[in-house]
Amino acid sequence: MGSVGYDQILSIFALVQTVVLKVGMSCEGCVGALKRVLGKMEGVESYDIDLKEQKVTVKGSVQLEAALQTVSKTVKKTSFWEARAPAASEEKPAEAVAAA
Repeated sequence: MGSVGYDQILSIFALVQTVVLKVGMSCEGCVGALKRVLGKMEGVESYDIDLKEQKVTVKGSVQLEAALQTVSKTVKKTSFWEARAPAASEEKPAEAVAAA
């Protein structure tokens, strides 16, 4: 029986994930609207909204698509945040040097 409880705890932790979204926010009103919907969303443990970076990070036992749909109902332009490739940022300084 002890291992069943332990397995249940592990399955709960397995569901906890981080969802990072690129969100078209123009003002503090957008931020307030997102705070309201994310605060009510089931499974959300915490969230961070960065207006300057246009980035929303949601942590909890939420599904990727559910988080995307909830946010896109509040703010029109919403997509998954794409990791920037380090190679692309490394090439730009080399091109700038070559052009100079």
